[in-house]
Amino acid sequence: MNERSTSSFLDRTLKNLRATWREIAGSPSAPADGELRPDLPDEDADKLRAQMRECLEARGGEVSARARAAALGRAYLELNDTGRNRFLHILAKDFATDGAAVDAAVEKLREAGDGDGRAAAERALSAVLEAPRIRLLTQFNALPEGIKFLVDMRADLLAVAEKDGALPGLEEDLKGLLASWFDIGFLELRHITWDAPATLLEKLIAYEAVHAIRSWDDLKHRLDSDRSCVAYFHPRMPDEPLIFLGVALVNGMADNIQTLLDETAPVQDPKAADTAIFYSISSAQKGLAGISFGNFLIKRVVDILAGEFKGLKTFATLSPAPGFRAWLDAAIEDGADELLTATEIRALERLAVDGNGAQKLAALLAVPGWHEDAVMAKAARGALMRLCAHYLVKEKRGDGRALDPVAHFHFSNGARIERLNWLADSSAKGLEQSAGIMINYLYDLNKIEDSHEVYSEAGEVTLAPAVKSLLKG
Repeated sequence: MNERSTSSFLDRTLKNLRATWREIAGSPSAPADGELRPDLPDEDADKLRAQMRECLEARGGEVSARARAAALGRAYLELNDTGRNRFLHILAKDFATDGAAVDAAVEKLREAGDGDGRAAAERALSAVLEAPRIRLLTQFNALPEGIKFLVDMRADLLAVAEKDGALPGLEEDLKGLLASWFDIGFLELRHITWDAPATLLEKLIAYEAVHAIRSWDDLKHRLDSDRSCVAYFHPRMPDEPLIFLGVALVNGMADNIQTLLDETAPVQDPKAADTAIFYSISSAQKGLAGISFGNFLIKRVVDILAGEFKGLKTFATLSPAPGFRAWLDAAIEDGADELLTATEIRALERLAVDGNGAQKLAALLAVPGWHEDAVMAKAARGALMRLCAHYLVKEKRGDGRALDPVAHFHFSNGARIERLNWLADSSAKGLEQSAGIMINYLYDLNKIEDSHEVYSEAGEVTLAPAVKSLLKG
């Protein structure tokens, strides 16, 4: 599927949202604010500020409030990137908390005695600590697709907040609102089948973040009877998956993603399967980054599958190590001492590529099609498998957690590293990110909680004996 076709539904959704909000904003109660130019020049900025203040004044009834919010939201949608950045900056700076009011409320709290006077002072302080922009953002919640609009607005914020010191506070405010609205208790878990609406299937294609869906036939294969796609939905975003999990029901632990996703392979009897392989987990909404519910998804899917298919004994992933090559390239460039063992160096020295030791490994990985050359692949295998195991287990972030984001996700969920698979992903992406290596993370139903606890408390990871042997070299 090309980028143009996978993004077409986004264009349609945006067009429909603009039309819906134009209809609401075009009611007799809508403010006659005029149109804002796409880049929001300075002379339009004052008009926007006035429009925001009108939304906060809450004049009139519910219909008037909805009309004003719809007009403001439509104005944002009509802006280009420059205009949206200016819109967000105005919202962040001009509608933040009033410092003077906060200072005054704090002083009154200090002067208040016990009892009713203190309680009243605390309530007053709480009221002025809430930035007006929070009340303004909350108004979009009442609009059709208003929650989705705010999710997308936070995605816009995340893209620019680090470059503008005025925006992180607004981003945190919006994250707090979304986190409360997207509590796991509000979400619905649904199976997605080939019979789902075409618009939803289009979104699966567009949002798939791990293994690109190449065609409609590919998607149909991933939704066949020996496959499962399970997603969380929010009741206010019923047609927008928040996060979805691709599962294959097979016999034995899968060790190659191309084989697992081969759309020409015959469909298996799911009731005869003994293993559920989670091969892809994709967060569909960039604006919900940092609001975690992926761990709940895997655990719930394990429970559902175990109840539905009594023959399933093993629950595992076939996962990438997306940060491995970047880490390895940096380690080689930094000239890390003793990166390779003597045995690994001897295996590489026989190859007609430039450099010595680790530099020779880097030169090999730069050769197009190296993985298809039996001699090169054999020479590199020992070093790459050991180094990948080291990267997953030993390399840590500043907080002591696994450096690799996928490893961190599964360790946090209570999985253990069961096996590393050589050349399990020969796609260009797989070779570029992890030298083709993929990992089986095992979800042992009897040990998930224990593994989760030791990782969360001490950063310790649970390993199968085969992985421990790899680490020893």
